[in-house]
Amino acid sequence: MKVPLSWLREYVDLPAVTAHEVADKLTAAGLKLESIISHGHDVKNVVVGEVLEVEELTGFKKPIRHCRVETGEATPRMIVCGATNFAAGDRVPVVLPGGVLPGGFEVGARKTYGRMSEGMICSERELGLGDDHNGIMVLPPDTPIGADVVELLGLRDDVIELEITPDIGYALSIRGVAREAAIAFGAAFHDPADVVPPAEDGTSWPASIADPTACDRFVLREVRGFDPDAQSPLWMRVRLTRAGMRPVSLAVDITNYLMLELGQPLHAFDRAKLTGEIVVRRAVAGERLETLDHVVRELDPDDIMITDQTGPISIAGTMGGLATEISGASTDIVIEAAHFSATGTSRASRRHGLVSEASKRFERGVDRELPLVASWRAVQLLAELGGASVQPGVTHAQVEVSPARIAIPAGHPGAVAGMPYAKETVVARLEQVGCVVTPGDDPAVRQGGVDPTGVVTGGALAARLAVTGDDMITVTPPSWRPDLTDPNDLAEEVIRLEGYERLPSVLPAAPAGAGLTEGQRLRRRVGRALAEAGHVEVLSYPFISPDDFDRLLLPAEDARRHAMRLANPLSEDEPLMRTTLLPGLLKTLVRNVGRGFADVALFETGPVYRPREGAPEVAPVLGVERRPTAEELASIEAALPDQPLRVAVVLAGEFERSGWWGGGRAASWADAVQAARLVAAEARLELSISADQHEPWHPGRCAALYVGDTLVGHAGELHPRVIEAYGLPARTAAMELELSRLESAMPGPVQTPAVSAYPVATQDVALIVPDFTPVADVEAALRDGAGELLESIRLFDVYAGEQVGEGNKSLAYTMRFRAADRTLTVEETTAARDAAVAMAADRVGAQLRGA
Repeated sequence: MKVPLSWLREYVDLPAVTAHEVADKLTAAGLKLESIISHGHDVKNVVVGEVLEVEELTGFKKPIRHCRVETGEATPRMIVCGATNFAAGDRVPVVLPGGVLPGGFEVGARKTYGRMSEGMICSERELGLGDDHNGIMVLPPDTPIGADVVELLGLRDDVIELEITPDIGYALSIRGVAREAAIAFGAAFHDPADVVPPAEDGTSWPASIADPTACDRFVLREVRGFDPDAQSPLWMRVRLTRAGMRPVSLAVDITNYLMLELGQPLHAFDRAKLTGEIVVRRAVAGERLETLDHVVRELDPDDIMITDQTGPISIAGTMGGLATEISGASTDIVIEAAHFSATGTSRASRRHGLVSEASKRFERGVDRELPLVASWRAVQLLAELGGASVQPGVTHAQVEVSPARIAIPAGHPGAVAGMPYAKETVVARLEQVGCVVTPGDDPAVRQGGVDPTGVVTGGALAARLAVTGDDMITVTPPSWRPDLTDPNDLAEEVIRLEGYERLPSVLPAAPAGAGLTEGQRLRRRVGRALAEAGHVEVLSYPFISPDDFDRLLLPAEDARRHAMRLANPLSEDEPLMRTTLLPGLLKTLVRNVGRGFADVALFETGPVYRPREGAPEVAPVLGVERRPTAEELASIEAALPDQPLRVAVVLAGEFERSGWWGGGRAASWADAVQAARLVAAEARLELSISADQHEPWHPGRCAALYVGDTLVGHAGELHPRVIEAYGLPARTAAMELELSRLESAMPGPVQTPAVSAYPVATQDVALIVPDFTPVADVEAALRDGAGELLESIRLFDVYAGEQVGEGNKSLAYTMRFRAADRTLTVEETTAARDAAVAMAADRVGAQLRGA
């Protein structure tokens, strides 16, 4: 919402403050400032001149005129101009030599087209008053010669642009912002809607409301004899332009001007194009309407329509129909003002992709009491500026709506804020925003014995509450605040007007023994370990496409295909909650590779969403008036999916970088498996690894990851068809592991190991095994056979060739032995090594190489 400061001052007695000071006050009151735009402050030396004589110059490709212009100086100025829409005797704005136009454009005396030009005659666009550049701006004939155009036309102004959130639709008007500014500065507010239309006995064009849920107030007024050639006055065009709207024609400009000023959208119908009674109803399936943007739209049965006997003529609160549009020949006009359903307008606007200035206001809530006032002001302006005659009578169709009444303790705002507010303060602040406040259970109010209206307000109410001890008050919000529906809404009004900066900043006391849970600490340790190993963390949206299941080659019966569908997805292409972390990581990898980062190692930690068998499809929606019961909480919990925490890694390109030191090493399935080992090590667990076939991994390069007998994940090289489907680099590797299962398998508190002071004894052993034998099985056999003296074991070489025979491979290990209470002898370490080799021979058929 763009608010010209001059327009704001018309309705608020602001002190001598700048636009920045006004913006600061509005920001403190809860309105968000976007920007402050200054107009005309750099303009100087622009005066009113009268054209005395015009000489037409010939010999040029376009019309050129040499004008003698009286500017109130000793002698007239000679100015060259290319416009032809003015004549001798017209008064026009003139920039004298040395003058400056908006944007810092300086004007001097120079010779052009063979003549001396001492200044410049200006158009509206050159003065920053609009987009009209078709000709020179001609001023009224009684404009004083030599007058300062900046002051005369009000060129200097500041525009405060505010971002209006959905809950404060009243601020989408000068009226609403002016009310906030008046409260902020403690200044008098002059309500532009404080107009009492004359009482009307008859009706205007016939109208009715067929669907009370779509509209509860519909007003029509009529004017005749409107001059379609009448131009909008300059002050109106300037204000519309400064407020961000383009002037169109007088009739349209009047409706837009009043919408900006009051917040009430209006629509003008050409009376000659209407047929029969106007009815507000829902659309009928199969109906169509060509809107003002020349698009024929298929209507939905939920759309709110304004219709006559010919069918739909306008989408209510959104856009009018082309058939009843005001044209350059319209002389008889019907003005419509209404109060439409906010949700109905919002849905229609989004359904048809029509976001208009009117729909923005209706979907946020419009003052229900404005249609009579706004329509009256509209016909008055049409009569005053367009020569129309206002026809007697007004059509006023309405549905009775009871005002909202909210009962709250007077101390509720203080309880919410964490600081006490006096009852007088609470009552005064609520009344400032237009609420009517009455004591909660005062019999005097019920009997009307306090005053003629039965309402006690201001200090009288606070005093009564103090005497009686009755802390309850009943608040009736004003018609322009449909957002006030809950006690906490009222508390927010008190708090923001008292000042957010006054709220104390108090840290809650930390309960003894609290801190991060073991699961939270595990997640942090895992992230640090992977980052230290060269991986970069990413955060992906938790939404995936159904096509991702096909790209990952998931079988039809795979549980990962059973995903939750969002009721209102951010993108129709990705309507499902993820059941695996891989799609988001793979798409991030493709984006990085496409932008020149070929060597990528990424990881992500986050939940996946697995629907439960037999769970209800829709969770119950509970009210906010009380705390939910245990059964209600359980019903919500039952509808939620399982959300296990997972960690996933993807790798492509070089994992160890090449450089002047030599060649690097490409990332492979082994790096994905090692990433899984790093994660398990942070949980103080050791993985068992075995070959597996599991989509989306390569069937011959996929490892299943186990903790004991529990499957916790998979790692390896992705299937070539998956790589092709996503456009990934060749041999891309990935790992996905379930942290939740690791957490549940974690051992108890860490026990500090005893540190032996005795030296280590090292033994190397090389074993020949069939090439299909898993390395993990060989290592497990060596560990079990070596016994308690084994401190660690490490595979340092793998060899396959003629020396070990076809179909075999050689695995070389370094085994470290140490005792806690003595130095081991050669005989002891040799015996432990031989026992380990014997166990490997028994389990996997290993043979000692060279034996």
